[in-house]
Amino acid sequence: MTRTQWFKHRWFKLLWIVPAAVAALVFVVLAAQWVRDLAPVRAFLEQYPGESELPADAPVGFPAWLAWQHFLSSFFLLLIIRTGWTVRTNKRPAAHWTRQNSGVLRTRNPPTRISLDLWLHLSLDALWVLNGIVFYVLIFATGQWLRLVPIHWDVFPNALSAALQYASLNWPTEDGWVNYNSLQLLAYFTVVFIASPLAIVSGLRMSGAWPRAAARLNAIYPIRLARAVHLPVMIFFVGFIVVHVTLVLATGALRNLNHMYAARSEDSWVGFWFFAASLVVMAVAWVGLRPVVLRPIAALTGSVTRR
Repeated sequence: MTRTQWFKHRWFKLLWIVPAAVAALVFVVLAAQWVRDLAPVRAFLEQYPGESELPADAPVGFPAWLAWQHFLSSFFLLLIIRTGWTVRTNKRPAAHWTRQNSGVLRTRNPPTRISLDLWLHLSLDALWVLNGIVFYVLIFATGQWLRLVPIHWDVFPNALSAALQYASLNWPTEDGWVNYNSLQLLAYFTVVFIASPLAIVSGLRMSGAWPRAAARLNAIYPIRLARAVHLPVMIFFVGFIVVHVTLVLATGALRNLNHMYAARSEDSWVGFWFFAASLVVMAVAWVGLRPVVLRPIAALTGSVTRR
């Protein structure tokens, strides 16, 4: 490999990216620790400790159904990200799928051959949306939405306070079993009520289910707009997952895992083993979703042709 080729190689770029990221992280931590020592900032942190008060009738703890919803959402979202990236980067799909339909659906949207990768992506999308509908119904029926929706304006200065505490590596005092800190609240609200709907409406516009003959509707919502939204939303989800998992493990792993995987408030290892089992399931699905497995399943709803 010549010197020019080495400079263009992706590993050379990584050699610069990693030290730069570490240096930036160290700078942020030191800057946050310095800022926290300033008198006005100390007064700000005392006034806004990082948590906004919940209504008196807000539920405490996590029911078992929420633990299952959390796992299923994570499972489908992980595979959606994987298949979405595969659709974007795979130039030679191993197989293609054409749906079987008739009547009005065939007249409005004639069958179009798509890659097996895209078929899997859309199928996972449908399962994720179905799971999301169940989630929305349950959180509003049980009052869990009160823990996810900001209802006081002080959530914003409290979120800034929590961010400063995280950045300085002096974690905010919290008990997620009772109440999220304000930064968590805004992050979860964004995921549930902003990013997820954006992913759905942009994905629907790009799918074969969208009515192609609706000229006025297509002019109002052009496909280029959907494409401009869909990829950034995926990048947001990836970033959220990385930060979320990191903080879960760094701010009391056993307690946090028990909250969301065992629906209990304790420091036992029960939640960890549920979490470990979920990782095994995700890994098996990640490796196992191959054309040889997918072809007979896809053939149940359409015709599958090899490359």
